[in-house]
Amino acid sequence: MTFANPGYLVLLILLIPAILFYIWKQKRAYATLQIPSVSPFAKVPKSWKEYLRHVNFALLLSAFTLVIIVMARPQSSDSWSQSSTEGIDIVLTMDVSYSMNTEDFKPNRLEAAKEVASNFVSGRSNDNIGMVIFGKESYTLCPMTSDHTVLANMVESISFDLVDGTQTAIGNGLVTGLNRIRHGEAKSKVVILLTDGSNNAGDVAPHDAAAVAQSLGIRVYTIGVGTDKDFEQVVGYDMFGLPIKQMVKPDLDEDLLRSIAGKTGGRYFRATSKDKLTSIFKEIDQMEKTKMSVREFSRREEEFLPYALAAIFLLMLHCLFRQTLLRSIPS
Repeated sequence: MTFANPGYLVLLILLIPAILFYIWKQKRAYATLQIPSVSPFAKVPKSWKEYLRHVNFALLLSAFTLVIIVMARPQSSDSWSQSSTEGIDIVLTMDVSYSMNTEDFKPNRLEAAKEVASNFVSGRSNDNIGMVIFGKESYTLCPMTSDHTVLANMVESISFDLVDGTQTAIGNGLVTGLNRIRHGEAKSKVVILLTDGSNNAGDVAPHDAAAVAQSLGIRVYTIGVGTDKDFEQVVGYDMFGLPIKQMVKPDLDEDLLRSIAGKTGGRYFRATSKDKLTSIFKEIDQMEKTKMSVREFSRREEEFLPYALAAIFLLMLHCLFRQTLLRSIPS
């Protein structure tokens, strides 16, 4: 407990002269009717009011003390605390090319990946996580953050119109993710790269991006999405905004994804269904964690209200007793 205005507590010194004056006044009190002897009254029992005659003064004194405490503004003290928690830096790098609209995952690959990724983010409360999306080009959807509510909302907002989805630039997507994570404070850094295609665009070769990740000590976990069957793929949109579809063969470059993961010390996973994708993210969730320092702030809160209410109650009680049970004549 701290006080915003501790100087007012000096007023508590006034309690001493107030108590001394009350004691002196009680000793000076004497009867105005003089009689030769009080012995006839020696065995008369004392009234209950005799025992309570100091209550009014005690109530007044207590109320005065509480008022001074209110003036001093008691507060719960603010404090900084240094603690260690387990966490890593993670960047989710997600393919949003048109092929992710394939419905072998329900409702489609992208929506299934978004749901699983959002659940993954919610379960990693101690991590700093960022989000990168890519198609023909790549960009950062959300920088590294520990505010997972904001990140989850950003993941939910992912759609096919955010980037040109006609091609897939895996190398560019990976390099963008590496740029987001390389300055992180955690000792353990991980990029999770999710795609359903092969690299056919961009100015950075995926193997070169993997070499950069290896030099930075960043592990890359790659996830290949989709079944092995031919599927109907969206290849564009007409003038009315309706999707243009055609049957295509799976284009997933598993050898490339294995190579990227192997070179960086990560692992390659294949997701052929939404349930499999969920289990993959759960497996990644079991990755080693490293200690990171967290500084927490405790906000200052005003605590004067209980004291103010108690002071008002005691003053009302004092006034009630003074006019009823403990009324003195003359008052």
